[in-house]
Amino acid sequence: MGFKRFDPEDLVISNDSVTATVFSNNAPTLTAFYTSSVQTAGNVGEFYYNVYQTASTADAAAVQFNIVYGDLEGSGSAYYNIGVPGATPTRTMYGQYRTLILGDENASFVFGNQTSEYFYALNVERARYKEKLLPGTMTLSLQGPGGAVISLTDDSTIQSSVTYTDAGRKYNLVSGSAGSVYTGVNTTGWTAGSGSYGWFLPDIGVLMLSGEALDGVVGDGGIALNTTRTANVASYNQDKLFASLNDGNGWTVNSEETLSSDYIFVRARNSEFNYSENPSFISGSTGEVIYNTFIDSPKTYITTVGMYNDNNELLAVAKLSRPLPKDFTKELLVRVKLDF
Repeated sequence: MGFKRFDPEDLVISNDSVTATVFSNNAPTLTAFYTSSVQTAGNVGEFYYNVYQTASTADAAAVQFNIVYGDLEGSGSAYYNIGVPGATPTRTMYGQYRTLILGDENASFVFGNQTSEYFYALNVERARYKEKLLPGTMTLSLQGPGGAVISLTDDSTIQSSVTYTDAGRKYNLVSGSAGSVYTGVNTTGWTAGSGSYGWFLPDIGVLMLSGEALDGVVGDGGIALNTTRTANVASYNQDKLFASLNDGNGWTVNSEETLSSDYIFVRARNSEFNYSENPSFISGSTGEVIYNTFIDSPKTYITTVGMYNDNNELLAVAKLSRPLPKDFTKELLVRVKLDF
């Protein structure tokens, strides 16, 4: 066994971006949407649905994302306490997302150039991706109750600079597909009068959908979703968006992960690592080299590279695919890659 300290130029750090599908079974597009009757019939079903890729009772069922409805005025759900008007689950949802994304309880959601008092949020299940969603790959298809269809994507391909919130990067949701923006209604891909369709927040896996934009008339870019904003009434608005997803052509989105790699170049020069401490080199009784050729023309075979710290503790081992011969006429260079 031989030891050699690495030089600074032997160490290189590299970052690579790895993309992958989001939904179960490596499906690039989710085309079937299911809910759990147990969950939708409960109190939380008034404003929140978990969505599965198959029947929720199936063995392979897994939550893919959830749908939340939030309302600044608390409309669309019943009061917690009849004596406290306006205090409802939908108002709580609005406040939670405002705190998470905007970091200010007095701030407002401004989608494009229009302030929105109510929204739908699609939250990708955290187990579906490792780090973040990938901008420019998404297509979300929605069909309104009257048959109007829109496809939504993010505007990352046309933004000159990235806007940041407390939840990371923010892109507008616009008309289009897979990062390609449709400008038939508005040159920005927005609706005619309700601003953008919402926000795409890739770092937390959330889509914020503007209720005003979806409720707009077809000619202005909406789908006439008909959100119900009645006080103290459980309206199950998220069910309308769920039906719109089912009637659409599916949801496509990819994830992205940054892998940091350490490349370590292990160099064995011609004069190094030509002798072995293997007992077969040395006579056990006399301590002499058994064969004279091992003195003048030794040959070893390198099979393993071990990396140690200054305390002589083994930290990592790299196994070679085959033994590599080494003598005074050969130099070896082994590249070791450590991913983390």
